[in-house]
Amino acid sequence: MKIALPDAEATTALGQAIAHLLAAGDSLLLYGPLGMGKSTLARGLIRALTTPDEDVPSPTFTLVQFYESDPPVAHFDLYRLTRPEEAFEIGLDEALDEGCAIIEWPERLGDDPGRFLGPAQLIIEISEQGDGRLATVSGVGRWETRLKDLHV
Repeated sequence: MKIALPDAEATTALGQAIAHLLAAGDSLLLYGPLGMGKSTLARGLIRALTTPDEDVPSPTFTLVQFYESDPPVAHFDLYRLTRPEEAFEIGLDEALDEGCAIIEWPERLGDDPGRFLGPAQLIIEISEQGDGRLATVSGVGRWETRLKDLHV
């Protein structure tokens, strides 16, 4: 599925639409170069699950931020990881046991990120498209069928 994201508002709206489909154990993998809107999408999703004015800083330096919501959500930025196993040290497995995880820079998990994640993965690759962005969305596990319910 391809979704045009002409501006930050559209990227936020995609995050909000995804929020309503999330369940405990889900992983949202956000791929794309710096500045593509991964944190904007995550912020829209988290605010849809918490409150519209929730403080949602980028976890670039803290590596992870946890939010009390239904389901609980953890926002990971793995850019600074030096080895895939460090994801366990910052609580990725616990986050998936209790809730869901938004993961920026999942490529830091190595060639097989699925070995760290549960069976339900939503994969979003954000790339440039003209003056805006293009989200290429795919799913693994229950997300393969849940994608039909994604309306932006």
